Amino acid sequence: MNFLNKKLAYSFLMLGAMSFTSCEDFLTREPLDQITPEQYLRTEADLATYSLSAYSFSTHSGFSVGILGNDRHTDNMASSSASTSYWEPDRWTTSPNGSIDFGPIRNINFFMERVLPRYENGEITGNEANIRHYIGEMYFLRAWRYFGMLKSYGDFPILTTTLPDEAEVLVEASKRQPRNEVARFILSDLDKAIEFMSADGAVLKNKNRLSSYVAQLIKSRVALYEGSWLTYHKGTNRVPNGKGWPGAKLHPGYQFPAGSIEAEADFFLREAMKAAKVVADATPLTQQGVGLTNPAGTEYSGWNDYYEMFTTQDMGKIDEVLFWRAYNTEFNVTHGVSLYVRNGADVGLTKGYVDSYLMKNGLPIYANNSGYKGDVSIDLQKTDRDPRLQLFVCGESDRYNIDDTESTWGGLYCYPYILEKTENRMVTGFNVRKCYSYNKSMYPESTLLETNGCIVFRAAEAYMNYVEASYMLTNSLDGDARNYWEAIRTRAGIEENTIDKTIAATDLSIEAKGDWGVYSAGKTVDATLYNIRRERRSEFIGEGMRMDDLYRWAALNQVRDYVIEGFNLWDEAYERYMKKDADGNMTNETRLIQTGQAGTPNVSSSKVSKYIRPYQIVKENNTMYNGYRWRQAKYLSPVPIRHITLASPTGDAENSNFYQNPGWPTQGEKPADISDDPMDN
Repeated sequence: MNFLNKKLAYSFLMLGAMSFTSCEDFLTREPLDQITPEQYLRTEADLATYSLSAYSFSTHSGFSVGILGNDRHTDNMASSSASTSYWEPDRWTTSPNGSIDFGPIRNINFFMERVLPRYENGEITGNEANIRHYIGEMYFLRAWRYFGMLKSYGDFPILTTTLPDEAEVLVEASKRQPRNEVARFILSDLDKAIEFMSADGAVLKNKNRLSSYVAQLIKSRVALYEGSWLTYHKGTNRVPNGKGWPGAKLHPGYQFPAGSIEAEADFFLREAMKAAKVVADATPLTQQGVGLTNPAGTEYSGWNDYYEMFTTQDMGKIDEVLFWRAYNTEFNVTHGVSLYVRNGADVGLTKGYVDSYLMKNGLPIYANNSGYKGDVSIDLQKTDRDPRLQLFVCGESDRYNIDDTESTWGGLYCYPYILEKTENRMVTGFNVRKCYSYNKSMYPESTLLETNGCIVFRAAEAYMNYVEASYMLTNSLDGDARNYWEAIRTRAGIEENTIDKTIAATDLSIEAKGDWGVYSAGKTVDATLYNIRRERRSEFIGEGMRMDDLYRWAALNQVRDYVIEGFNLWDEAYERYMKKDADGNMTNETRLIQTGQAGTPNVSSSKVSKYIRPYQIVKENNTMYNGYRWRQAKYLSPVPIRHITLASPTGDAENSNFYQNPGWPTQGEKPADISDDPMDN
């Protein structure tokens, strides 16, 4: 491999570890044209390098559990320390300093200003298709950055050019546009990305670069997000023209492009369906293969294609994978996800999450004749359940050590390691197994040298985006929606043609105990929509989608004193936590110290619940002891106060073009306000 190719390969592996970033205040930074040679961005290679440097996606990395921890602090997953910012109403406060980083957006606009005229004039040398592809990537990356801003802040300035360092110009450009206009701008950039980007494997570098199908997928994600937000947050101060909407001052008499908020939501839902259909129709799902058996000895491949889709080293050959990150020891681009998963990783799935999985026959666990075996052990809980639960959640008898000898990692099999130090703890007893590789070559035990890939985007999301958008739009399942949903369930291993059976057997009052997705804006949704949401929850375990879904559904309004629970410790499992004598034999003396007992407690009390409660182990100085509480202002992030005042023509927050988000004060270090909704905390 020559030096140039080796350098380019390293860049692909890094997937944007390099980036042009800015820590400077407000909307400006040192103009890039003062540090970039005039001849730059005139060749295909220049464009390829620049666009790659702007990649910014959540992937596996270094000393962590990778993407698997992205669902922490939801009703799906917990860690040893709860997020007080989310769940203690007064803990998250406004920042008096700081600003929103516009650097990545400005760098993309810098590219557009220079490259687009040169492209139109034929001044960029290289392969025409490749040049167009890299331009398309930049449209995608601007859309991606703006989507992050939309989720965090809602209304946002729309900037397509670089700005001079002139206060008057910057203040004017800071005017926040209604969130739906921002979402429309994102879709327009994604349409450009789709127009310019290729689906040619040679350009995509084995799917380590973005593609037109990725752009279609993210278009469906953005459109579904905004269509959902407008639907479920309608009437609140978090949408244009809602009661108390702070944008009314800058946009008096605002009219939705579609005519009304309902029509605007429908526009986005239709766009979501169209884009999702393109991907779903073109991309088959990975099937399970030989079955659910656990690997033994060196049998680390060929046992289940669906499971191994998340652990293989070369994901480019998998149809369902649209975009992934590669790793390589030669370039020191590696990770340690399997090591961390095997070692507990300070995460744990919740009882509510595990309970929400269906039986293989399509029935909820509580339904008559469901066949549910109970929860005395995790193995029993998993028996005859949705195979995704069997594959991706560890039971006591699941093979967990790839060696045939006992080891410091707990022996051949998994049992809940709830007493280990924080970074090694299986917090709830339910340990996620997705992305855990059984390939023995990955395990020089004290190092982090794994090179199995990390999926960034996969086509299954398009299937579910279509189903949800279609049902929201028509309140029924059209033929495509039913087929896509059936394909997801069948691949999972649930009996065919049981969708209606599932819906008929669903009791929302029971589901609501462990699934916030039962609600939107404090009210229960219907059983069909709930089961679509259940399907997303089951399919995307540990992939970091849950909080975004809960936000767009307005599914957090009712969260009050919600106590996280894990596995059943106190019926039988407690017997496994006995001390050993000098010869390694189990004694009758327990290692478990319950809340209220002498010594330092390490588990919650059996008198409170037979299920472990990770945030009820210590009561003193524990604001999470009585459970999670939500404040509605937190659906959007607060704007730093200094940013607000800098964007004001008069220098005060009240007249700022970058107004504060609803429910957040314009003074620093203040918590969010309680809304007038009686459900708010």
